[in-house]
Amino acid sequence: MNLLQLKYFQTVARLEHMTQAARTLSIAQPSLSQTIAHLEDELGVPLFERQGKHIRLNAFGRVLLRHVEHLFGELDEARQELADLAGTEHGQIALSVIVPQILPELLGAFQELHPHVSFRLFHQRTLQAAQQQLERGEIDLCIISPPLEQENTDWQEGLGWIPLLSEEIYLVVPLGHPLAGRKSIHLSEVAHEPFISLKAGDSLRELTDRFCRQVGFTPRIVFEGDETETIRGLVGAGLGVTFIPRLMVRSAPQLAARVLPIAEPHCQRQLGLAWRTTHYLSQAAQQFRAFVIQYFHQLEQESP
Repeated sequence: MNLLQLKYFQTVARLEHMTQAARTLSIAQPSLSQTIAHLEDELGVPLFERQGKHIRLNAFGRVLLRHVEHLFGELDEARQELADLAGTEHGQIALSVIVPQILPELLGAFQELHPHVSFRLFHQRTLQAAQQQLERGEIDLCIISPPLEQENTDWQEGLGWIPLLSEEIYLVVPLGHPLAGRKSIHLSEVAHEPFISLKAGDSLRELTDRFCRQVGFTPRIVFEGDETETIRGLVGAGLGVTFIPRLMVRSAPQLAARVLPIAEPHCQRQLGLAWRTTHYLSQAAQQFRAFVIQYFHQLEQESP
């Protein structure tokens, strides 16, 4: 076995799709298939179940993947430790966020202080996906929002968490909407309105659906999408109403719509910073973690 074989195996095992893995690795699919076949011959066991064009990791493959993930995690940590020992400030930080709108200001402010640090950025929409990235050692830090009932969540062993900010969630209505002149609303007042929303499974969507159920209705979704800018545009066009967290309002002050505070129920979400306590954090990642905590502390002091 060599590291290239194992890297190829890791990619195929994660995607469980040979064509997508070949595309990700920028190699020809026949070459990738041959490499995996040679690895299986060398180990003396099949690593995947093959059904036509579909492949699935089998019990042997799952065991190997667990060790391969650990191996590459150890190699990444060794690389980071060596860079720190050499005194270099040219570190790289792998960061996952659920609120990508904050990145320009956040990363811009940090790089004014540390111009040689680079970032690998990921946008995750669910707590589970971000947690899996942390567990696999793919990211150093993650700015996420747990469900409300898990604000004081006991992360499983090896994962750390610190709260950053409690942000309000508002309702956005078109400028010509009957409620547009109000200073605040009760959520039950829009029970019969058409809603424009993020797709099911998104952490913000799950949270806002829960707020609606709390006051006795299920939102009638007329448009679903992945992009918050598109959703706001549809509201501005008068096609429905939507929810928007405070930080998104802050990053898009020129909304062609009316942002209304919700008086009842109290709609907010907790943002926090997570990391693997068993994962080596480079000096750059430690500096960024401290910077993020201070940055969000200052944001919380701002007027809504």
